[in-house]
Amino acid sequence: MTLTEMYEEAMADIRQEAKAEGRAEGRAEGRAEGRAEGEQRSSRRFVETMLETRFGAIDEELAAIVASIASLPVEEYTPILLNASRAELLARFSAQ
Repeated sequence: MTLTEMYEEAMADIRQEAKAEGRAEGRAEGRAEGRAEGEQRSSRRFVETMLETRFGAIDEELAAIVASIASLPVEEYTPILLNASRAELLARFSAQ
């Protein structure tokens, strides 16, 4: 085997490994993004359910603050949803 052939074979192996690493990284990133998106949807749904339970159907004003509330950590927004009045929630989150 010549030096050129050895070099070409080594480069082919390196390219193959790089492709495999790229695919593995892509899958890991995709899983992480999917997990984050699922958690975000779950938080929004939880906030919506709490608002519906406390205040009935969600009107436009409440719908407009769901994302702001859900962006908080669950430990922070749960007590707020349990204790704040509709007016307090709108005053706090409508400005954001």
